[in-house]
Amino acid sequence: MPLVIVGISVLILLFLMTKLKLNGFIALLLVAVGVALVEGVSYEKIPEVLADGVGGQIGDTMLVVGIGAMVGRVMGDSGAAQRIADKLIDSFGVGRVQVAMVVTAMLIGVTMFYEVAFVIIVPVAFTIVRVTGKNLLWVGLPMSIALSTMHSFLPPHPGPTAVAASFDASVGRTLFYGLFFAVPFGALIALVWPRLPFVRKMNPSLPKGLVSDRTFSDEEMPSMAWSLSVALFPVVLIAGSAVYEMAVSESNPALPFVTFIGAGPIALLLALLLAIWAFGPRIGRSLADVSASCTSAAQAMAMILLVIGAGGAFKGVLVEAGISDYIKDLTSGWSISPILLAWLIAAILRIALGSATVAVVTAAGVVQPLLDGSGVHPELMVLAVSCGSIAFSHVNDPGFWMFKEYFNLSVLDAIKARTTYTTALAVLGLGGVLAVEAALEALNV
Repeated sequence: MPLVIVGISVLILLFLMTKLKLNGFIALLLVAVGVALVEGVSYEKIPEVLADGVGGQIGDTMLVVGIGAMVGRVMGDSGAAQRIADKLIDSFGVGRVQVAMVVTAMLIGVTMFYEVAFVIIVPVAFTIVRVTGKNLLWVGLPMSIALSTMHSFLPPHPGPTAVAASFDASVGRTLFYGLFFAVPFGALIALVWPRLPFVRKMNPSLPKGLVSDRTFSDEEMPSMAWSLSVALFPVVLIAGSAVYEMAVSESNPALPFVTFIGAGPIALLLALLLAIWAFGPRIGRSLADVSASCTSAAQAMAMILLVIGAGGAFKGVLVEAGISDYIKDLTSGWSISPILLAWLIAAILRIALGSATVAVVTAAGVVQPLLDGSGVHPELMVLAVSCGSIAFSHVNDPGFWMFKEYFNLSVLDAIKARTTYTTALAVLGLGGVLAVEAALEALNV
């Protein structure tokens, strides 16, 4: 019954937004309240659940998305984003901009959260679209797919890392095994999906306020060295922090400071300060002009953040209703391969709750007892859970709304593009885990 309620709530949400054209923020809150009432959440607790859901989601994303948008707009208004875009086009050619996006996203996305890497790279994607006239999804979708793959499949991202700790698996070996299929499968889907007929029919316009409309001459743009330095500055801080954390003990005296500057919001804030100076007073732009760029980005982000927050409220209601416990009880008696069971439970939880983090943690708890004595490498169980957790991203996933709003898509088009590619990645990922298992057995490892 709980899964039926989830399904009906999704259909109602689609009806409100597609047929009645209701604003996404309002529709998500209405459906969240409706689900809470049907599931028996007390009247007094519903406002608290909604607030906690919005607060938890916005708390995780507002700083990253907000500051990242400001960095992107400052780079765009100074010509730095165009400088990087022009270099990528010159290096790869107009016909290979998708390859450029995949390579860039995978290199940056290995250690960075999806949201952080997304807001760093997307201004360059927007600029490439404006300069070349290419379809927005033709350029942006490969980037998003590559980032989704890195974020969901591999440590040191939070989901896989948490499961590795639960299964007492080696993070290093998990990353090593996962790279064998994450990179080729992610690149395959990233290059194939924009070519599918139902995706090629979509031609969204660039979102207003997040990209500069000006085309700069070569003399007006900052140097490539400065443009790239500012863009990669948060990447170096975050990636360096992740590597340092894995290389030293917890008692290392420098670890707290390195962890601090490597946190997403702090790294982006430092990058914003660098961008304000490098693309402001250093090149003769007033601080007032740079501040106007930041203000413009913040105004454009307001509705995006509201919709993402409402998605968090919807997710919070589903969690409060105990749907994860229902699925855990439902699947506890299934007698199938531990790897397949781990993937399946994570996928079901992802469909029902929208939260990849809840999906991986709950799935890990269900299959943990099966791991002992099964002979399955714990690293492969981590990868199975992680692959399952990316499946079927849809309207109860706040990341879905970020994808929809940035790429200026309707709800149905976002489902066609994102829900399908995340599901394809999950299925291919399961195949990759099984292939690695077979290879390890053949090598008697």
